[in-house]
Amino acid sequence: MNSSNPPELPWLYTISSKRKLFDFNFKELWHYRDLLVLFVKRDVVTVYKQTILGPLWYLIQPLFTAITFTLIFNKVANIETGTVPPFLFNLAGISIWNYFNNCLTSTSDTFKSNAAIFGKVYFPRLIMPLSVIISNLLKFGIQLLIFLAFYMYFVFQGADIQVHWTLIFFPLLIIMMGLLGLGLGMIISSFVTKYRDLKFLIGFGIQLLMYVSAVMYPLALMREKLPRIAWLVEYNPLAYIIETWRYMLLSSGTLSLPGILYTIGVTLFVLLTGILIFNRTEKTFIDTV
Repeated sequence: MNSSNPPELPWLYTISSKRKLFDFNFKELWHYRDLLVLFVKRDVVTVYKQTILGPLWYLIQPLFTAITFTLIFNKVANIETGTVPPFLFNLAGISIWNYFNNCLTSTSDTFKSNAAIFGKVYFPRLIMPLSVIISNLLKFGIQLLIFLAFYMYFVFQGADIQVHWTLIFFPLLIIMMGLLGLGLGMIISSFVTKYRDLKFLIGFGIQLLMYVSAVMYPLALMREKLPRIAWLVEYNPLAYIIETWRYMLLSSGTLSLPGILYTIGVTLFVLLTGILIFNRTEKTFIDTV
């Protein structure tokens, strides 16, 4: 009796180091969506698991920063914020800036901090930085709630502030901020695998970037007071996001359509460049980390 060989079944997945230079496999990411959710839960739970105040740090940090900015930039440096209370003006900028800051800082160390798990099991490496971007949305949501609480307080105090109808587009603004942080973070993370000294410059660089992102002053003020170096802010896509954010929430500042289009273009370029470099680095990073 002849036994026939069982038919060969087709491979479900093929894992290979030979990939296209630019490969963004949405289907594969969707297949690992449960793992993405797991990493998001891990990020949320473990960050402040062993702290006393826990999630309250999400509230304390922006409040103290807003108070500091109000005292230094508005009381001492006499930066005017129009009809908007200085504290609320600063809190609005800090809230969205913190989302970008957290996304960039966390994703910039992706390869080094996850080298152990990357070397043992395969999954789309892009899931790691994506989980950071999503988990940071929770922190941003908490800070947004505290902003809304102070917003209502100042409204009841008679402050001349109001939201603008463009607020309906604020999710797109948050997506742009997250994608910009994701792209820059992937680029930095890829370079950190070879140039370790770069990680010491990240914190300092982010601090400098904040001062040229119109976080604590109106964009028009920079153009008026320091026209010679205003280009540093005008060519910074983050400045347009923050300025638009305040315009939506407080009707303060200006809404620049060319600035928004410029920001969208820079965001897409940075994101695509980050994916390209990230995909290229993940093939060999384990030998250099």
